[in-house]
Amino acid sequence: MGESNAKARGGGTPEPRPARCPWGGGDDPRLRAYHDREWGVPTHDDRRHFEFLTLESAQAGLSWAIVLKKREGYERAFSGFDPERVARYDAARVARLTREPTIVRNRRKIEAAVRNAQAFRRVQREFGSFDAYCWGFVGGAPRQNRWRRPEEVPASTPQSDTFSRDLRQRGFGFVGTTIIYAHMQAVGMVNDHLVRCFRHTEVKALAARSSR
Repeated sequence: MGESNAKARGGGTPEPRPARCPWGGGDDPRLRAYHDREWGVPTHDDRRHFEFLTLESAQAGLSWAIVLKKREGYERAFSGFDPERVARYDAARVARLTREPTIVRNRRKIEAAVRNAQAFRRVQREFGSFDAYCWGFVGGAPRQNRWRRPEEVPASTPQSDTFSRDLRQRGFGFVGTTIIYAHMQAVGMVNDHLVRCFRHTEVKALAARSSR
């Protein structure tokens, strides 16, 4: 906000920027928007669950910023993250995706996404929805953490260990405990915004409303 705009509002000092988690407060607009609007918001939509499982699996060995840049490419390449359609991808479709520049062209990750769609559908048939299945690992309600420093935020927890192990037993791939904890953070199963971050209390309020 420029000085002239600040003065136009009747003050000489620009409004302070809201406090954010360090990873979401940089200059990358995609990362900042993701932090401010999506990360940690409780999700109960199966297609969104499949989207984040696919993206988190693609991230393995890469940065989340890289995956976010390719998010729209993934949405197009993976049929709007419709698990029913992705589960039907054949070897020819997989081969085409390994040449698709708008996604991470790693054959193992692409093949895992197709297998994960098939396993995802089996979970839906067993539990009624993937959402009902996954929220069971946190007792149906988000865990509200109160971390003060980034180094306090864990890379995995006993709950993500159990969730990851169960997914692997059901045929999912690229679902190690660190990847699955990142998924739990993304879909709001845990609130890992630092307490000084403006989103901590907002996400906590969203969680309270969603559980009513």
